[in-house]
Amino acid sequence: MAAPADMLQWIATFLEAQAAELGASPNTQAAYARDLRDFATWATGKKHTFDRLAQSDIEDYLLYCDAQGLAQSTRARRLSAIKQLFRFAFEEGWRGNNPAVQIKGPGRAKRLPKTLDVTEVDGLLAAARAHGRTTGDRLRNTCLMELLYATGMRVTELVSLPVSAARGDPQMLLVMGKGGKERMVPLSPPARDALAAWLTYRDAAEDIARAKGKPPSRFLFASRSASGHLTRHRFYILIKDLAVVAGVSPAKVTPHTLRHAFATHLLANGADLRVIQTLLGHADVATTEIYTHVLDERLRELVTTHHPLAKGGKRSS
Repeated sequence: MAAPADMLQWIATFLEAQAAELGASPNTQAAYARDLRDFATWATGKKHTFDRLAQSDIEDYLLYCDAQGLAQSTRARRLSAIKQLFRFAFEEGWRGNNPAVQIKGPGRAKRLPKTLDVTEVDGLLAAARAHGRTTGDRLRNTCLMELLYATGMRVTELVSLPVSAARGDPQMLLVMGKGGKERMVPLSPPARDALAAWLTYRDAAEDIARAKGKPPSRFLFASRSASGHLTRHRFYILIKDLAVVAGVSPAKVTPHTLRHAFATHLLANGADLRVIQTLLGHADVATTEIYTHVLDERLRELVTTHHPLAKGGKRSS
């Protein structure tokens, strides 16, 4: 197969293949596109082209990224995108070699994920039940938060749930995860109650809309966005609002924080790490193992905060 005529066509063809062959999500594709276009812009400025780039040129670009003050994680992500692009180009015969294959990246700093304690989660759930301009808003907000905490879903998985997955008072939900991989996640009794209440309200609203000639939505959390469902950005804003209502620092709360809380609380209550891996949809258990470190850290904090000797006290005789 002949190589595309210019670098942007290289990127477009690569992204199409990622979507078709690997089921890359729109979010993943958008991230690759941003990173590779930045690389192409830099290469153009240096009068390089993808078909003639050498390993030293890619290393120069990484030094440029470092000089720009980009975070270690950002530089690692950009190199990952470049590596995948040139591996694809080599496999397609666009190049006779892969100039990125031997480059080692900066790695990623291992930081413990932020999480919430049970009291803070309870506050957020209570805020969801009370916060909203209408009954529909409050029922939707409650359903969103109960499902998120009960299942540990990624935010994209949550907001894009098809309504068909929620029919029949399910005890488990079928979730479409990264790379088009499906998994089953169990629902807690409060989550099932919240889901049933939201479905009743949603279906009644849909019946009214249908009577006015509006087409039905296939999404559980429908909206007028281009995607047809509640957007990640809108939910991000909503969860920050709920944090304020609950008296929890908004800096601590994101949709992903609830996913971390789900995993950490399960582990703290004796759940098996492999089970948590399956529920979260992690391909590698090593990714899930970070929660053992989170739990160890929280136990250390409890001892440091509450043990009398740790606070400089003396043992009574």
